[in-house]
Amino acid sequence: MDIQSIKQRFGIIGNSPLLNRAIDVAMQVANTDLSVLVLGESGVGKEFFPKIIHELSARKHNSYVAINCGAIPEGTIDSELFGHEKGSFTDAREARKGYFEEADKGTIFMDEVAELPLSTQVRLLRVLETGEFLKVGSSKAQKTNVRVVAATNVNVAEQIQLGKFREDLYYRLNAITIQVPSLKQRPEDIELLFRKFSADISEKYRIPPLQLTEEARQLLLSYPWPGNVRELKNVAEQITIVEKDRTLTAEALKRSLPNIETNRLPVLLGKNAPNGMSEREILYSVLFDMQKDIHQLKQAVSHLGGNRTESLEPEPYTILPSEPQMPPMQQMPVYPVSVPHAEIINEPIAVHEEDLSLEKREKKMIEQALAKYHGNRRKASAELGISERTIYRKIKEYNILVENQA
Repeated sequence: MDIQSIKQRFGIIGNSPLLNRAIDVAMQVANTDLSVLVLGESGVGKEFFPKIIHELSARKHNSYVAINCGAIPEGTIDSELFGHEKGSFTDAREARKGYFEEADKGTIFMDEVAELPLSTQVRLLRVLETGEFLKVGSSKAQKTNVRVVAATNVNVAEQIQLGKFREDLYYRLNAITIQVPSLKQRPEDIELLFRKFSADISEKYRIPPLQLTEEARQLLLSYPWPGNVRELKNVAEQITIVEKDRTLTAEALKRSLPNIETNRLPVLLGKNAPNGMSEREILYSVLFDMQKDIHQLKQAVSHLGGNRTESLEPEPYTILPSEPQMPPMQQMPVYPVSVPHAEIINEPIAVHEEDLSLEKREKKMIEQALAKYHGNRRKASAELGISERTIYRKIKEYNILVENQA
């Protein structure tokens, strides 16, 4: 079976060399029992690759189980994965099989694997190394023969440095890596995907298909698509339904891209990060850039105050060895300010630098998101681009008071 046949079978659209490479790796590794780690941004379609691996393997006639590790509460995740014995905890009225027992001789897909608690990571490592697991409340080891395919959209190496992910588990999962490209890395597929999604919704509801103007096409290709294919599909379906004019203009397309110019929050930059940069690194870059702007402002104020000999160049700043080295950011220009008919007072003006603590800024953004949605953690986590498990942990870590929902 060739790559084109795989695309047709699983409904994968695109001709990008990077996409073809990812599919080819999945095909090559399918007939082995090696663990596979699928990497890629949210919304790129990572869920297709474990299905390809399972369907092309000798396990295809056995169970395929897909779980989202970030959606299972920490208190019950061990029971969900490995099962439990009757009476092992409150409400355990009967014994229950876990996913690893249900998927015996098959394949288990663990999405958002980096969200697993450390204690559960130890249990998973044992399964990968020995094929054995213990049910919650049991001392008897059970055997399972499961092929594990995991996926994540976070920088696992960074999580290891932060002590949130076990290095030995990473190497066990990472026997084979499949890197799924983002939509920005495959711009040649954007128009093709948009036309396919639009045509599907037109056919489903029996409405005339959309035609793109050249300006709309250029906007479609220049938009960064932080939500990747998932966002593109939502926009294509929405605009196909709501637009009465079947010729889509750039202005009409902009109405379906509300964040095209205003979405600049640092926490959201992680979804649209340059290749190889994590959300934490993006935040550091933004904070350092803000620091340079503050220094420029101080120098500009001093310049207006009569000290004409001082340079407007920002003061150098030091990056500690433990912090990631950032690529140079584009320096914002400082324009001379003319103040006509005003008397210049040669008195020092105090410029107070705002607190650049990453933790305080993170806490503030979480508080603002929770306040916006009246304490709804699900909506707040979606706004911030993090999982519900993460926002629960941050609320506890920062001792944030949450408004009770009605």
